Formats: sequence, C-alpha cells, structure tokens
Amino acid sequence: MRILVIGGTGHIGSYIIPELVAAGHEVTGLARSDAAVATVSALGAKVRRGSLEDLDGLKEAAADSDGVIHVAHRQDLLPSGGIDAVAAAELQIMLAYGEALAGTGKPLVVSGSIGSPGWENLGRPATEEDPALPGGDAYKGTLRVRNIVETTVIGLAERGVRSSVVRIPPIAHSTTDNAGFLPLLIGLAKEKGVIGYPGDGANLWPAVHARDLASLFRLALEKGPAGRHWHAVADEGIPFREIAEAIGSRLNLPAVPIPADVLMLPGYFGFLANLVRLDVPASNLITRQALGWEPAQPGLLADLDNGHYFPAG
Repeated sequence: MRILVIGGTGHIGSYIIPELVAAGHEVTGLARSDAAVATVSALGAKVRRGSLEDLDGLKEAAADSDGVIHVAHRQDLLPSGGIDAVAAAELQIMLAYGEALAGTGKPLVVSGSIGSPGWENLGRPATEEDPALPGGDAYKGTLRVRNIVETTVIGLAERGVRSSVVRIPPIAHSTTDNAGFLPLLIGLAKEKGVIGYPGDGANLWPAVHARDLASLFRLALEKGPAGRHWHAVADEGIPFREIAEAIGSRLNLPAVPIPADVLMLPGYFGFLANLVRLDVPASNLITRQALGWEPAQPGLLADLDNGHYFPAG
C-alpha cells in the first residue's frame, strides 16, 4: 500500500515509518523544512513537501495515497491559543481528510489519548468500547478538549472511510524519548532534589513502548475495521508512586508524596499538576483480540532500569 504519514518526524512517527517500510509498504512522509526532509528520507520514506496549515495540500496528498496515518499536531498554536486552538486546527484537518477519502474505504488512522476521554470515575479499566466523553469542569474540560476530534474521526466511518483512533497512554517510552512525560519528571527531580508523586501515588498510569505503538498503528491500518478505537497500552496501569520510586532509585533521590491540598498550588509539579493526578487504567483486550497485537518490548519499569533515560555525566 502507498501510505501517507503525517507527523513522521516526531517521536512516534519516527517508529511508524520504519515499521511500515519493513512490512513492505511504500511510505510518503509530509515534511515542511529541509531538516524534516532529511529525517523522513533517512527513515526510508519518500518525501512530500507541505504543512498542516495547507488543508488543500493535505486533501490532495490523502487522495493520492492508499491510506493515511496522522500523528501530528499544530504545536505552534499552543503559546497563543492553548490546547483549544490545537484541537480546533486538528478538527479542520480531520474534516479535510474526510472530504478526500469519503466513499473510498481507505484507512485513516489517527492518534488519540487514553488520558483525554474523561474516564476518571469509571471504577474499572477503560475499554476500547468506552466513548469519548464531553468536557465537564475546567480541569476535565482541558483534558477532554480533543474528544471532538476523536468523535469526528470515528464518524467518518459513516462516510465510507475506514477510520479508527489509536488511543495513546500518557507515557510512550523508548530509547529516543527526549521530550515526553518521563524526561519532564526526571528533569523536575534533578531540579528539586526529590521525585514527587500526588497524594498516596496510587493513581494508575498506562504506558507503551514506542515500537509496540508503531506496530499497532500498522495493524490498524492494514486490517482494522472502520469506526473503532484501539488501546495502545502494554502496561495497563502502573501506580504513579512506583514510577516515581523507579526514577528516584536511578537518580539516588527520595520519592516523596505531594499532599492533595498543596498539589495545585505553585510548587513542585507546576503546569504538570493536572496531569499527574490522572487515574486512567485501560484494558487492551479488544485490541489484542481484534488485531492480533502483542506488545513485545520492555515494559515501562524495565525500560527505566535499562538506563537510557539516565545518561552518565
């Protein structure tokens, strides 16, 4: 298949392109700069110059392909408009794909988030059949603002697009992860001299290795039915305290609780305070059964023990 990958130069995309190439697909990656062109080429893909702002160009590129994987976001909008602006731009991109692919039955696989649908009070691990929920208060609304994008992608199935959403957990780890949540936590620990966790740290976080995540995107593209969610979780729920303790042991720093009554005050977690409170265990049973996905890479705690997040010196 001739596959268009949008976001191929990012952390996850840089694993998706080689995964597709190794499976025999002809891959084209969107690139807006000379540096991006070099990166996409080095990953083994053809290059198409373009940008997320050019909706007509995206529609043309999608129509020219046999399928699309989208893992990119308008991060440039964050400073001025926040996550709402990023989501609004992404919605327009999804609608553009819908116009280009309507009635073709071609696959469109888009990244979603385990953390955003709003399952905090389910009382059980979330499943692939749990829908994205509307926003509530300011905290939850911020986390769920992208849900309309997820809902729109799933809705494209009714227009003859084999669309699906791969929900990614808060932590996607790998040897090349230098800007994700783990590096932020590690950087905070080094700055503060301790590694903190919220309250008793019993809130559960799912995680996945980037290589396993890439294989799930490929499987969803190749054989996933339309209108489905997939859960890219290998570790279905690790207590945040255990993550903090694993980081602390590598840095030789104590892991300490941050009391709930001071968690939201200016202090240890700063802008991460909302995120660290997430309690979003998630099941991958349907994903594994439907697509035959079998995570094969080290789990999160084992990957932390591998040491690559803690280079010497």
